[in-house]
Amino acid sequence: MGDTGVLEILKKALLLEKRGKAFYEKVANNTENNGVKELFTTMAKEEESHIQIISDQFKSYRDSNTITFEKSEEAHQSHFASMVLNESIKKEISAAEFEAAAIAAAMAMEKNAIALYLGRAKETTDPQEKELYSWLAKWEQSHLDFLVSIDKELCEQIWQDNQFWPF
Repeated sequence: MGDTGVLEILKKALLLEKRGKAFYEKVANNTENNGVKELFTTMAKEEESHIQIISDQFKSYRDSNTITFEKSEEAHQSHFASMVLNESIKKEISAAEFEAAAIAAAMAMEKNAIALYLGRAKETTDPQEKELYSWLAKWEQSHLDFLVSIDKELCEQIWQDNQFWPF
């Protein structure tokens, strides 16, 4: 892809992460439910971490044509891993259509980020760049997995409440 290709991918990544952060902050600010607010506030913090990492790599590549990424498992697990899908959060989300819709939108955003990162990780021959995007994809996958589990719980609850089960 060449030098400008790396910068273009990093710009796209920054845009995705900034949009995600703005979306998650908006949902957190517009909900009355404390558990949902905590969930989306945590996700916004995660996106802020991604923005910082990608910004640092953008500056490094722009200035020296090198990716200087060093993965940090601590940062990877700092906020999101502590979130627990408890009954209170599930009830708050299922009782509020806006929050349930936000979960679906968040899943789509995470899938887009994963696709971008995995695509670039596969394309690049630079080991540091490959490690950066593989690590970011793994981080986004953890977000997606959590959101999918929430969505699954919500669907099952709705099916149960509306007697959609065939048995």
